[in-house]
Amino acid sequence: MTEAPIAYPPNTALGRFGIAPIVDSADPYVSSMPLAGLINPVTGAPTVGPLAVLVDHAAGLVNHYRRGSDEWTLTSELTLELTPDALQVVGDNPELPAVATARPTGGRGPTSALGCCEITIGDTVIGIGTVRSVYISHPGEFPQEWPTELVDGRRPTELVEIMAINVDDANVIHQRENSVLNNTLGIVHGGVSAAGLELAASAVLNAGRAEAPLRTASLRVNYLRQFVSGGDSRYAGTALRVGRRSGVAEAKAVGADGQVALIARITAYA
Repeated sequence: MTEAPIAYPPNTALGRFGIAPIVDSADPYVSSMPLAGLINPVTGAPTVGPLAVLVDHAAGLVNHYRRGSDEWTLTSELTLELTPDALQVVGDNPELPAVATARPTGGRGPTSALGCCEITIGDTVIGIGTVRSVYISHPGEFPQEWPTELVDGRRPTELVEIMAINVDDANVIHQRENSVLNNTLGIVHGGVSAAGLELAASAVLNAGRAEAPLRTASLRVNYLRQFVSGGDSRYAGTALRVGRRSGVAEAKAVGADGQVALIARITAYA
C-alpha cells in the first residue's frame, strides 16, 4: 500500500471537491472529501449529495484497477445509500472529512465489475455507495487524468462555484461549461453529474416545505450516454410522490445536444 495524503490539484475535478487519496491500492482504496458548508442552491439547505463524487471516484477506481492493459472503464450505474442521521453527523463534525473505503465486490465479468465503499465521518458510518463499471476497448490515447500544467491556489468552497452551476427562475439547475469538471473523455465527470441530479430531485421534493425538509436517503443513477456541459445542459427533477414523511422523485440530466444523458431516482424521508 502507498500512503498518499496529498489532495488532488484544484484545477482538476477531484481537487475542486477537495478529494484526497489516503491509501492508494486496488484493495482497499481509501480517499476523503470535506462536506462542511455545502448548500443546495435551490433549497438553501445543507446537502450531502456531492458524496456521489467521492463514491464515483473511490468505488469506481477499484474497478478501474482491474482493467486489462487494452481496456478503460466507464461508470454505468451508481448508488448512494445514506443513514437517517447523515446530515446531522456532518453538521456536528464540520472539521472532519467524509472518508470512503472502497473494495472490489466479487470477481469482474467480461464486460463489467462492481465496486463498493463505506463512508464514514470519524468513527461513524453515514452511508455506503456502489459503482458498476463497464470495460471498453482502449480507443487510443486518453488525455491526462488531470491537466499537464497543474496550478496551485485555493479551490472554491461554494457549491455553485465548485460545480459551475446556476439556477434559473424555474429552479432548473444548469451545468455551465467548465473543462476542469470534465473526465478524461472530455465529458462531465460522472460523480459531478450524479450530484447535480441529487440537487435537482431534492429541490422538487422540498418545494414549499422548508419547515419539514425531506432528506435524501437513497440515490440511484443510470448513465445513458455522454453528458456534455454548456449551452442548455441542465438537471431537472420531477416529483413522483411527496408525503408528510417521505417522497420519491426522478431527475434527468440533459446535455448540450438536447439528449437525456443520465437518469436518477431519489428517495427521501423527514
